[in-house]
Amino acid sequence: MKGTEPAAGTPARRRSPLAMTVLALLYEAPAHVYGMHRLILDRAKDHVVNVGSRNSLHQAVERLERDGLVAVHERPSAPRGRTVYALTPDGETALRTWLAEAIATPRDEYPELPAALSYAVLLGPDELTGLLVRRLAALDRLLAAPTPEQVAAAHGLVRVLVLEDEYQRAVLTAERDWVRGVVRDLRSGALTWTEAQIRALAAPP
Repeated sequence: MKGTEPAAGTPARRRSPLAMTVLALLYEAPAHVYGMHRLILDRAKDHVVNVGSRNSLHQAVERLERDGLVAVHERPSAPRGRTVYALTPDGETALRTWLAEAIATPRDEYPELPAALSYAVLLGPDELTGLLVRRLAALDRLLAAPTPEQVAAAHGLVRVLVLEDEYQRAVLTAERDWVRGVVRDLRSGALTWTEAQIRALAAPP
């Protein structure tokens, strides 16, 4: 999906989950990178954006500053102080545009599992079965966690604050059901193949 085309002579502004998160946090109040990182962790937003390294957050903020979407709000007065950033008017416009685009329009995101499944034929049926059984166990562990409804009730949250958790749980549930079906077909022989079959299909005409 293509975002809104930038005006002639203006830099392209690349949307990403982390960039959206930074703009959303600065919409609440100016903040420094360390404070934003803590908020992301405290609010469990690291389940939806990758902040394994705080450096990635620094890079996102620097890119947003270059694009004019955030600006320095307060420079540190001490040598080890932290620069505070604020949202610019262009940043607020970009945030609202990105949210609307991301919510309204599906797009290919190229996750790892479909890429691996596209080459699952390189594995034997028994090996694929074992790997999917392991994945099924991991999915069961993830889905054993408290539901978004339980989390909202425990913390007095309104539902809109756990919509991303509802979505992720729905995706995990659908994936678990699909994996169970594939494992069932592998075990019954409804889904199977041989190396000879694959080589015959791959042979030039």
